[in-house]
Amino acid sequence: MFPIHYTRYIFWNFADVKDLWRFPYHIIKKGDDPFRFGTSSPQATLSVPPGFTRHQGASLEEFLQRHKTTCFLVIQNDRIIYEKYFGRYSPETIVPSFSVTKSFVSALAGIAIGEKKIKGTEQKVTDFLPWVKHNGFQQISIEHLLNMRSGIRFNESYSNPFGDAARFYYGIDLKKYTSRLKIQEPPDLHYHYNSGNQQLLGFIIEAATGMKISRYLEGKLWKPLGMENDATWNIDSMKHDHIKMFGCLNATTRDFAKFGRLYLNNGLWNGKQVMPEEWVRRSTRIVNDSLDQDGYPFTYNWRVLKDEESFFAKGLLGQYMFVNRPKQLIMLRFGKKYGGIDWADFFNQLTGIL
Repeated sequence: MFPIHYTRYIFWNFADVKDLWRFPYHIIKKGDDPFRFGTSSPQATLSVPPGFTRHQGASLEEFLQRHKTTCFLVIQNDRIIYEKYFGRYSPETIVPSFSVTKSFVSALAGIAIGEKKIKGTEQKVTDFLPWVKHNGFQQISIEHLLNMRSGIRFNESYSNPFGDAARFYYGIDLKKYTSRLKIQEPPDLHYHYNSGNQQLLGFIIEAATGMKISRYLEGKLWKPLGMENDATWNIDSMKHDHIKMFGCLNATTRDFAKFGRLYLNNGLWNGKQVMPEEWVRRSTRIVNDSLDQDGYPFTYNWRVLKDEESFFAKGLLGQYMFVNRPKQLIMLRFGKKYGGIDWADFFNQLTGIL
C-alpha cells in the first residue's frame, strides 16, 4: 500500500490555490478593533515597468491577468493606490500564501525572543525538542534554521511524490516526519532552502511558548494588527493536529499587507512596539552569503535586495509581499502560477516609477 501522502499527491497533483480547503485547519480570529488602509479615488494609473519590454503595449491589468494573477495590491503611505482582483477573487477572498508563511513564523520567533521565552538565536534545536537529540542536531541553532544553513538533508521538490517536501505537504504526521530528518553536513557551511528547517522552528516556538503557534500568531500579531478577517492555518490531520509551519497560512490580501506594514515600520504598530525593532532590522539586512535560487540574498526567511532598501517574502506559485522603505510601499501579488515572471524584479522596477 502506498503512503497517504503519495496517494494524495496522485489524486490532487501539484500544490494549487484550492489546497487551503483540502486540508483541515485552525481558525485564527480577528480582533475587535480593525485597522483599514485608506483608499485613493481614482486609483493610480500604473503601467508595465519599462524593463519588461516584451510586454509593452498591454495595460497593467491585462499584463496581470495574462500572467495568472488573482490579486494585486499596491499601498503607499498607508493608502491603497492600486487594487485589482481577477475571476472570482475579491478583497474578501481568503488566499493561500504558501511560503510567505515562513516570514510570519520568523516574526513569531523574534517576538518569543523579545519576551524571553527563547534566550536567543544561538539556542540549539535540542534545547526545546528532545525528540530530535540524535543525528547531530545538537549543533544546529535557531540561527541556522532561520537562515536555511542547518545542514539538514531535505528534498524540497514538490514535483517528486517521494520527496521530503511532498511528504511534509501531503502527509498526516509532521512530528514523525520531522523526527526522522537526517544531517547532510555540519551547520553554517552552505545555504540550502528547505521546509524542514521551518517545521523545526515552528515546533521550537510551540515548545517555548507552551501554545499552538496558531494561537500565538492570533494573540501576538493577528489581533494587535487589527486584521479585518479571520485567517486559517492548515494542519497535517485532525488526529495529529500539527500545523504546517512551512506554509499554508491563508488570509485576505489586505490583511497580509498589514504584516508588511509592521515590517515597514520596524515592528511599531500605531505607537506600540509589537515586535522588537532590532529583529526587524536584522531580518531585512544581508548578514551572510546566502542566495536563493534566483540570486536574492536570504535572511531570516526574507529576501533582501542588495541595496537593503527593499525586501520581500515569497511563496509557491508566485505569492509575493514586497516592501520598500524609502517610498513607503507595500506591494502584493497572489496568483495561480508564477506566469513566467520574476515578480521581485517586477516590483523593484515598479518601485522606480512610483
